[in-house]
Amino acid sequence: MKKDDLKRIFYQSLTGFASLALAILLFFCMRYFDQIRGTLTWLMGVLTPFVYGGVLAYLLKTPCNFLEVRIREKLPEKAKKFAHASTVLLVMILTIFVIYFLLSIVLPEMVNSIVTLVKVVPRELDRFSRWLIKELEGNEVAQNYVSTGMANIEKKIQDWAGNDLLPTLQGVMGGFANTVGSVLGIVRDVVIGIIICIYLLLGRKTFARQGKALIYAVFRPDWADKILDEISFIDKTFVGFFGGKILDSAIVGLICYAFCLIMTFTMDFKNAVLISVIIGVTNIIPYFGPFIGAIPSALLILINSPVNCVIFIIFVVILQQFDGNILGPRLLANSVGLTGFWVLFSITLFQGLLGFVGILIGVPVFAVIYDLARRMIRRGLRSHGREDLLEMEEVPDSTENVAEEPVQTAFEGDGGEEKPGPDAAAAGK
Repeated sequence: MKKDDLKRIFYQSLTGFASLALAILLFFCMRYFDQIRGTLTWLMGVLTPFVYGGVLAYLLKTPCNFLEVRIREKLPEKAKKFAHASTVLLVMILTIFVIYFLLSIVLPEMVNSIVTLVKVVPRELDRFSRWLIKELEGNEVAQNYVSTGMANIEKKIQDWAGNDLLPTLQGVMGGFANTVGSVLGIVRDVVIGIIICIYLLLGRKTFARQGKALIYAVFRPDWADKILDEISFIDKTFVGFFGGKILDSAIVGLICYAFCLIMTFTMDFKNAVLISVIIGVTNIIPYFGPFIGAIPSALLILINSPVNCVIFIIFVVILQQFDGNILGPRLLANSVGLTGFWVLFSITLFQGLLGFVGILIGVPVFAVIYDLARRMIRRGLRSHGREDLLEMEEVPDSTENVAEEPVQTAFEGDGGEEKPGPDAAAAGK
């Protein structure tokens, strides 16, 4: 038997073995999914500070890279070595200031809204009951139904307050030590996460070079180039999606705040800041965000004025149409490349797998999976001589011209200095 035949048989056997092993692994993952998920949840709990720090560092590395390049251009040659650390310090100070500013505005408004709800709901319910009975004057049957229904509602509220709310408050007060311990644990994780974030931002270029060196040490140069290309695409997808959504949500929140200010001066509109923040923050959630934010906001307005509530609902519908058809597509152009169906599918799937976190990251994660599957289909069509079916694709190949760009890892960004050597580039070609 020839050497080429032996090599072909070996690779075919290796491919078959790998396929069988992956099938068995997938079967056991599906069979013991709950146990695996429980183990991952426990591990995530242990590594919570690193998760906080890593997510925060990933979100802040883009402004760090952007500012570092601009600061280096302004500083004299002797002071350029301080640009890296000073940029991280500046970005962290700005981040803490923004978080403090938002909390200082939102928390007082939230407390006032809760107090208003507690005071107004019983009074408004009684006034609505008396108005409805008066309007139905002469129709005793309808009046009896209304009186019975309102009495049942009041009884339900009293039972809820006596059987659910008060015991819950007593349990909270009785378990105050545990509550304090939980709060202190969260604060501890957040503080440690901020420290980890600072370390990651300061060493992001070193970590990037180490990761790149590891990839080139383990894989052949052509495979290493492809892996780094894929990492670069994943990074661009996530940065483009989250950066675009944050900017989009900030603009939506500001537009909502401007509308609320106009309504405040003309029609005694209340809770402008709280409602604008709710609309802006929930708009970060794809697809369902506008509905999640509009419902509690409309309820807050309904307590004070039903007319203002109707006007606000009409405004939110117009605002979300503007955001979904004009503003959002412009800011998120080519960031995910998914149709509305796949956006809804990805949110539903990852929400079931990861909960609220899945809602946030489901779209970019599925966009990466979709791009990989699409490029595999393209290669398969080309190998089978069916290039005519490529015209059915709606999204251009995101990595078709990636070889023209320098390969860089996620944390290098604009400030990256390490590039693959000429030998690696030649091997990749």
